[in-house]
Amino acid sequence: MELSVYNKQGEATGRTVTLDNTVFGIEPNDHAIYLDVKQHLANKRQGTHKTKERSEITGSTRKMIRQKGSGGARRGDVKSPVLVGGARVFGPKPRDYSFKLNKKVKALARKSALSYKARENAITVIEDFTMEAPKTKEFLAFMKDLNLEGKKILFVLPENNQFIFLSARNLKAADIVTVSQVNTYKVLHAANLLFTESSLGIIESYLKS
Repeated sequence: MELSVYNKQGEATGRTVTLDNTVFGIEPNDHAIYLDVKQHLANKRQGTHKTKERSEITGSTRKMIRQKGSGGARRGDVKSPVLVGGARVFGPKPRDYSFKLNKKVKALARKSALSYKARENAITVIEDFTMEAPKTKEFLAFMKDLNLEGKKILFVLPENNQFIFLSARNLKAADIVTVSQVNTYKVLHAANLLFTESSLGIIESYLKS
């Protein structure tokens, strides 16, 4: 697939780039995508949830009522789970939700997500540029010129650019990442992908290897 290369003003430069079919043109594997997204979300969980069990509740251990004859259910001490303020039975405990996923599966998931975006014509390529100072207004004008205004975008840079990052930091619809930070979840979460020429070359060489 060939894509036109645009400049910062949203004008076609007359040059084109060809997307690598081994990265942007494969048959997507939905199960690999599911596993990679599941791992990403699992790794973000803190796993610090905790409720108190009977041995951790403060209270008397005296049996409140006799075993039989009351007409009600059998009841132990005030820490009983059936009482308000009592313990919780089999409540959550701190745990680690992360799990292992093979590198080849993760690479397949990323290529599958990128292939979906290529099918949807949701990829835009611009020539490399920089900003001399952080200007949100300038970044918004740049998005408008590329017909990406108001859309949720993932802007992929070859390396960290502080001025571009600060310019888009307050925009909920813009996510600025470097090539090494691209993952399946971010690709699928965005409506449009925006690559610079150099970042496109880097991610293709990275995922082909």
